[in-house]
Amino acid sequence: MIRRKELDQDLEQLRSLLVKMGEHVVHALDEAVNSLKTQDCPKAQEVVQADAQLNQMEEEIMDIGSRLIVTQQPVAKDLRRILVAFKISSDLERMGDLALDVAKVTLRLQGEKLIKPLIDIPQMTGIVKVMIEEAITSYLDENTDLAYKMAQDDDQVDHLYSQILTELYGHMRSNPDSLQQALLLTLVGRYIERIADHATNIGESAVYLVTGKRPDLNR
Repeated sequence: MIRRKELDQDLEQLRSLLVKMGEHVVHALDEAVNSLKTQDCPKAQEVVQADAQLNQMEEEIMDIGSRLIVTQQPVAKDLRRILVAFKISSDLERMGDLALDVAKVTLRLQGEKLIKPLIDIPQMTGIVKVMIEEAITSYLDENTDLAYKMAQDDDQVDHLYSQILTELYGHMRSNPDSLQQALLLTLVGRYIERIADHATNIGESAVYLVTGKRPDLNR
């Protein structure tokens, strides 16, 4: 009975750490895109420096989960809970890295005037932030319907990313001098699109937790 209580407490700690990681990623992405929009290099630097906190939380999840597997020898759904925590923390850590990459674009531009107002990129970001929050909720509530919604949200992000590419490639052709910045902005779109893919991965993990089978929501 004591072992069960300890297991439940540690599993709850894993859930709490994943929630904190999700909140960190949403904040980092928001700050990174805002730093790009306003060319705020100090804000971008804060995103870069804060990334270590996310890595530390992932390591803590790995330590707790590994200890549980060795000492508690969990089976069935308890084991899936730990394996899912590993996978979700990995996805969140990678999402944090991608948010950091967005901030680094701001630093590379060094206050250079943007070649166009940022409209689609912040719109993508808004959708992706909701996706991250819903992905974590789908995991916490074991809500497979919400998890499958990730695929629809991801389609919206892909559509906006396609629009960004079309517009920026046109800009490159008509304004060769803007080539470097336009390429950097296409990378920003790619980074945010990849974050959306990782959010759908979390949705897949939520489905796996409930059913024992992992769907392909990025298909």
